[in-house]
Amino acid sequence: MFNSEAYISETISSIINQTYPNWELVLIDDCSTDNTIEIVQTFIRKHPNIKLIKNPANLGAAITRNKGIEAAKGAYIAFLDGDDVWKPKKLETQLDFMNSNDCDVCFSSYDLMNEEGTFLNTQVKALKILPYKKLLKSNYIGNLTGMYNADVLDKILSPNLRKRQDWLLWLAAIKKSGKPALGIQESLAYYRVRKDSMSSNKINLLKHNYWVYKKGLRFSTIKSLYLMLIFLFEHFFIKSKQTVSTNKI
Repeated sequence: MFNSEAYISETISSIINQTYPNWELVLIDDCSTDNTIEIVQTFIRKHPNIKLIKNPANLGAAITRNKGIEAAKGAYIAFLDGDDVWKPKKLETQLDFMNSNDCDVCFSSYDLMNEEGTFLNTQVKALKILPYKKLLKSNYIGNLTGMYNADVLDKILSPNLRKRQDWLLWLAAIKKSGKPALGIQESLAYYRVRKDSMSSNKINLLKHNYWVYKKGLRFSTIKSLYLMLIFLFEHFFIKSKQTVSTNKI
């Protein structure tokens, strides 16, 4: 969470209202300056399985997310940013699917909404099977839908990059699993499209993707540039087809 007062109540409520009851919520605040903490405290007083960790300074997404991973006690670990929302059966559906399919890494389709919470009638469809080599070309896992089995894979942390560290986490999880991630076709979450999001700035998107290859995966400059060419084709000509109008589904 960072200055999430406008959205955090809806986000937390979407977890409290899950049909699967055996959850633990670890909230990590990245030094918010608004009323985020005060809002969170009202939930903590009612729900003992909600825990709060406050950063002493603004440390960024990677370090903040890792604090949550390290504090988590559950057999499975899932992620949700402070402005996104899970649908009520998200955890139940995903856990049943993972247990039924002997799956270590799982994700799902998700719907888009705007900053005001109005649904955009747009859905990002999950690939049914996502091997490491396919994920290396572009990030096909919406982080708000991703889940991995920490009992099998142990805790997998995010590299300390300013952006796109979630992509690296899922690459590491699939690589350690040795099996592809599996995608649930049903939409299990809502992603809030913000005007200041990185995906709205194509130049920044390309820059941070390059650092995934160069710094995150420690590839050579030549290999990183080569993979960026593959990424450009994959992202704009193949992955873009995964975003569809919901009135056509």
